[in-house]
Amino acid sequence: MLLTWIQKIPEGYSEGIYNNTKYSITKEIFNHGKSFKIYAKELQGKDFISLNYYLTSTSELLKPCEMPEQKVIDFIKNVHLL
Repeated sequence: MLLTWIQKIPEGYSEGIYNNTKYSITKEIFNHGKSFKIYAKELQGKDFISLNYYLTSTSELLKPCEMPEQKVIDFIKNVHLL
């Protein structure tokens, strides 16, 4: 599902453009690449994106943090890394 797009975001700190707005993006990798935490914050505003993503033996599991799943999916698929 989203793994291809999540893997395009580098581990650590990066920046990207989403909806013509610049975001700081932090990605952490856990469990030998089986889980990810991504937090992105609008640099000159209040918007943010926060999610955890898990690979299990049978599926992929997206866990947005206090926001709609579609918002997270749209960000991951459409952010342009700088």
